[in-house]
Amino acid sequence: MNPNLPPQLLRELGEFDTCTIANAVDTLRVRLPNEGFTGPGITCRTKALPPMVGVAVTLKIRSSDPSMKPAFYLERPDWWEKMEDAPFPRVLVIEDVDAHPGRGSLVGPVHGCIIKALGFVGVVTTGAIRGSRQFSEIGLHAFSGNVSPAHAFGHVIEMGGPVRVAGAQITPGEIIHGDHDGIVSLPAEIAGKIPDAATRVVERERAICEYCGSRGFSREKLRGVIGADPSRW
Repeated sequence: MNPNLPPQLLRELGEFDTCTIANAVDTLRVRLPNEGFTGPGITCRTKALPPMVGVAVTLKIRSSDPSMKPAFYLERPDWWEKMEDAPFPRVLVIEDVDAHPGRGSLVGPVHGCIIKALGFVGVVTTGAIRGSRQFSEIGLHAFSGNVSPAHAFGHVIEMGGPVRVAGAQITPGEIIHGDHDGIVSLPAEIAGKIPDAATRVVERERAICEYCGSRGFSREKLRGVIGADPSRW
């Protein structure tokens, strides 16, 4: 596992919105521009909270059918022990592998309080959460495919492997950045480069927008302001 995020890096990443982080990753050219971020199927339920930054801890769950094990999921918290070495802060990333995800919810306000106490700053799931209004009060970020009033047969079937969430492949140890526009994953090895890259993105975008609002605006000069590589703004 990667070490805990340095506090300074954590603060710096949290100063940017997720769209800017996505643009910053693109400028580093470490992956294809259509990878590493969520698309349709995930909604932020805690839009009043600042951007979420943490390290992915992954689960796969089911909720439509009973578990092979007899106990209710809160009575069998095996995965709590298995993530003891995961770095802080943590983001719980859950893939609901049911044919129709989100019939029931693994995480509601009570489980939200538990995982916050275990060092989690947010939960991201292709399935459901319940008691969604209380997550902002708890101070726990929540992103989900839908909401459900009940837990149904929610249970963990796998922990620690790669998961797929709304088009994004996420592996344990990746850094997760999220806000009301969605989720972006960052390979840990490039995380330290992101704040400077994001700052350059912000400065370039500000220059373009300021020029577009100026009296001397022209399409010809705009090309020069943008530069030869528009993919970098």
